[in-house]
Amino acid sequence: MSASSSPNETRKAPGADSTAKTADATALYSVRNLHKEYQMPGVKVPVLRGCDLEVRHGEILAIIGMSGVGKTTLLNIMGLLDNPTSGELIYNSGADDSLRNCDLANLQLNRKCSIRNQHFGFVFQFYHLLPDLTVLENVLLPSMIALSSGEYGSQRSKLQERARELLDRVGVLDRGDFPPSRLSGGERQRVAIARALMNDPELVFCDEPTGNLDTSTGERIHELILELNRELGTGFILVTHDQGLASLAGRILTMRDGRFEDR
Repeated sequence: MSASSSPNETRKAPGADSTAKTADATALYSVRNLHKEYQMPGVKVPVLRGCDLEVRHGEILAIIGMSGVGKTTLLNIMGLLDNPTSGELIYNSGADDSLRNCDLANLQLNRKCSIRNQHFGFVFQFYHLLPDLTVLENVLLPSMIALSSGEYGSQRSKLQERARELLDRVGVLDRGDFPPSRLSGGERQRVAIARALMNDPELVFCDEPTGNLDTSTGERIHELILELNRELGTGFILVTHDQGLASLAGRILTMRDGRFEDR
């Protein structure tokens, strides 16, 4: 399946040309015949039923559909937070030659954890900030996980500088010493986006990133995602019911009953 002519592509989003122009047509991530079943007492429950998808370098891709069709399950599997029942997850990292044409589904758990930490970022509806850490410490968390205590200690000043730059970029630098409980919902989501960018990921997975925000705050998050994509070249996959957010994407795909609809 060609990344430039996916049979699953439902439509091009209005105003998406600026995103499409910066996106490399070579597939960064290919999902092939992906299936996921959950074993319940006495029965198997299929959630994904043969998904195929190609994600280009540096694009914004939106996935929409009714609740329960498998959008979040797909995102979790692509982000290596869950395992597929069958299928391939072919990754072509632009930053790591050892991951060219690598099937992530077949890797050992420790390798998956490393890839998830170093190549992917995550933004969730309910932020998932750690309440006992400051805002700055929450942003630093991916680097704390990636490095040994000795490595982190030796690079701490540089890493803190990067974390502050990210907080400045998303507009909450003055909240660095606050606990998350002192932030508004929009501020918490901005911190979550900064945290997702800490290790300079190639792809950020966003699961309903505006679902817990009011309309005006959600629109500011829309603008921030567009700005980060344009200025940093970071790719975003957006699972959303928010039509305004979906309209930012270079492509919008619709899921139904565990697979993508054809055009």
